[in-house]
Amino acid sequence: MSDVYDLIVYGDIVLPEGILYDGAVAATDGKIVKIGAKGSVTESAKRIVRAEGQFVLPGAVDAHVHCYSSLDEGFYTASRAAAAGGVTTIIEMPYDATGMICTPDLFEEKRARLERESIVDVAMLATIHKQDGYDDIHRLAEAGACGFKVSMFNTDSFRFPRIDDGQLLDSFAVIAETGCPVGVHAETDEIVRRYIEKYKSLGSDPRAHGWSRPKVSESTAALTAMELAYETGVKLHLYHCTYPRIFHLADYFRSQGARITAETCTHYLTLSEEDMPRLKGKGKINPPLRSREDVEGLWELARKGAIDMITSDHAPWLLERKTHDDIFSNASGAPGVEHLLPVVYSEGVAKGRLAITELVRLLCENPATVFGLGHRKGKIGVGYDADLVVLDPDASWVMDERKLQSSAGWSPYDGMAMRGKVTHTFVRGTLVYDGDVIGEAGHGRFVPAAHNR
Repeated sequence: MSDVYDLIVYGDIVLPEGILYDGAVAATDGKIVKIGAKGSVTESAKRIVRAEGQFVLPGAVDAHVHCYSSLDEGFYTASRAAAAGGVTTIIEMPYDATGMICTPDLFEEKRARLERESIVDVAMLATIHKQDGYDDIHRLAEAGACGFKVSMFNTDSFRFPRIDDGQLLDSFAVIAETGCPVGVHAETDEIVRRYIEKYKSLGSDPRAHGWSRPKVSESTAALTAMELAYETGVKLHLYHCTYPRIFHLADYFRSQGARITAETCTHYLTLSEEDMPRLKGKGKINPPLRSREDVEGLWELARKGAIDMITSDHAPWLLERKTHDDIFSNASGAPGVEHLLPVVYSEGVAKGRLAITELVRLLCENPATVFGLGHRKGKIGVGYDADLVVLDPDASWVMDERKLQSSAGWSPYDGMAMRGKVTHTFVRGTLVYDGDVIGEAGHGRFVPAAHNR
């Protein structure tokens, strides 16, 4: 091979086995072709980035992004936010304002749309029919779906419905045949419905949202899903876990032979129920924010390696959907894909709660592995896609919602003091962010999953 590369990035390279200080990564044709000490890589490339003293990370893989819950967002705007935040691969949710992605035709239409509009790469989840539709499960897996997402709570009967336990049992068994994981929104519908009725008269107090979704509504649903996974042998992923007990329960089921992974989100690591009077509707997220003790408990589990991944659960509602006086009248969710890496670095690594190698495991390597992208994404290695992020660990700045890329135009982290800043984002060797988003629509590609069958 010629020693003339398309790209060389110099810096402190964060590899799975540790940090290569004063190293270099070289890429050609979108792939990493050489990693080594600075002096071992010939200084001959079409683009050279000198980031000595800064971290060079694999691009983050955000495994929980809703690009179309609000039609004002879409792949183009969400991917601009991703690029600015060092996310080089989005795993897109199958619940759109226009309906569920549960057939091969709908999946193909959305795949074609992302390759016209996205700046970063995208893997896609599918969902299942409310009744039957088992043949579509196999066809969607064959089309490259990286997994399936289901909900045990009826968020919206049209686009985000509850799947009953009997249908889950049958569907889990079929999904197990594909090798794909199935991810679950775990909240027990009957408990939440009852408790919303119990507290709806107190809707002027933003904390009522949390009271209406007690911890037991999350744990009972998670237990049901894990027992179904144990019975069927399917790979189960628990989305947006809010407090430590869920991870302890997942660890128990793993000890019994079940294949379980579980995530938490940036907002559960940084915000609590005490912030609700200040945030009001901006803090309404399902499941809700928990206690300050739970926040610290999650950081301790992350430090110990007991959490599989951290995601954003990016749900970019316009401000008009988040400013009702009655907390129950607001949409649930918050924009987050642009915040994922910066917040976890600032609150985790910079504050000594998390090693930089653990950050890479949580934001890059594990999400790619769980969702069948680990052959291309999630680490800096020869033969992998040249998805690279340069992060200046010494930069101090303040989160300003007016400067963010999402169509939402707001952030629950507005005004947060930050340490460490993304300066460059490369997707398959192409620079898409250098302080400004310069990537073009259509650069992003669909990433088909490669699960073991």
